[in-house]
Amino acid sequence: MEEKLTLFLCEDDENLGMLLREYLQAKGFETDLFPNGEAGFNGFVKSKYDLCIVDVMMPKKDGISLVRDIRTINTEIPVIFLTAKNMKEDVLEGFKAGADDYITKPFSMEELVLRIEAIIRRVKGKKTKEQQVYKFGTMTFDTQKQILSINDTQTKLTTKESELLALLCSHANDILERNHALKQIWEEDTYFNARSMDVYITKLRKLLKAEPDIEIINIHGKGYKLIVPVTEEPEEE
Repeated sequence: MEEKLTLFLCEDDENLGMLLREYLQAKGFETDLFPNGEAGFNGFVKSKYDLCIVDVMMPKKDGISLVRDIRTINTEIPVIFLTAKNMKEDVLEGFKAGADDYITKPFSMEELVLRIEAIIRRVKGKKTKEQQVYKFGTMTFDTQKQILSINDTQTKLTTKESELLALLCSHANDILERNHALKQIWEEDTYFNARSMDVYITKLRKLLKAEPDIEIINIHGKGYKLIVPVTEEPEEE
């Protein structure tokens, strides 16, 4: 029998929180409910969770601050934001903080469960892939450990950063089409997902600046290209 997944739920609306917890538990998820960001963070450090569902607007500590704090101790756990208003700023701030998805209130609980299952499937699928290490110039990227090393500096990437860099590396010196990347990582090509990808491309560019021979360039109307040094094999006499 499969182990039950444990969800971290942080929602300050007491009625909605209890309703969500009951529904998720009925769907087979162990679910811990916290009433605000402060209580949520204290609870998060004490237990092990498979996925976080976090309301953006909360007292004591808002959802975006909470997720930033969670990301300092766990870069990999998937996060879904619950946002009351479909504001671009909220959604983009959420993605910058490290969200994997967001859902706008009011939402159907069935849709939330579908989003949870899609993310869990993606995470499990990624873990079953064989380990792959990319080496370009002084850069080494371990996709399994999600660690990017350039010269002597190591950076632990978030799941989204790692998935995007792995796709770029697999298409090195070739065009990575935007639509393909969006469908592979975000599962659908929407305005917000495309903006989210731009945020992650910007983050990766900053990290890769330390290796002057490597850069991510925009291919107008198509996507991105990871430019890496090509080592030519010496020709035999």
